[in-house]
Amino acid sequence: MDLKALIRDIPDFPKPGIIFRDITTLLRDREGLRYTIDTLSDKFQKANLIPDYVIGIESRGFLFGPSLAYQFNAGFVPVRKPGKLPAAVHSMEYDLEYGKDKVEMHQDALPPNSKVVIVDDLIATGGTAKATADLVNKIDCELLGFGFIIELKDLEGRNKLPDVPIITLVDY
Repeated sequence: MDLKALIRDIPDFPKPGIIFRDITTLLRDREGLRYTIDTLSDKFQKANLIPDYVIGIESRGFLFGPSLAYQFNAGFVPVRKPGKLPAAVHSMEYDLEYGKDKVEMHQDALPPNSKVVIVDDLIATGGTAKATADLVNKIDCELLGFGFIIELKDLEGRNKLPDVPIITLVDY
């Protein structure tokens, strides 16, 4: 299936010169959505990357993570922006082009030594995915790999990530 045909390009969003890769058109297509989840799941399974937990990065990782967790008979754990989780959190700060940001996960979200995969819709510069991987490392869990629907190759985000398998479905 040609997933690129289901992803809408929106020029000059959120600012001039940027082409936003909009997955809402993929999500509304029932065959495309099923293909996306099934293909990610198959690729993880063929690489023997079967997790105890799937971590989804806010917010579009929440769209794919629970379905993958269901496929693996695993739990789902959200990683969120600061101030969104109600209980005690672990946090990890990371650099942006102009400043810093942070991701958080509940302190009781993962038992020690859990095997996890991290999913999101897109990898660009890799900052958020790396910070999430650093959270997993901080709490002594095993990161098996990453899964992304889209990779923006020119931004070289995968070069920031730990040396684990990285599964992507569409490259730009």
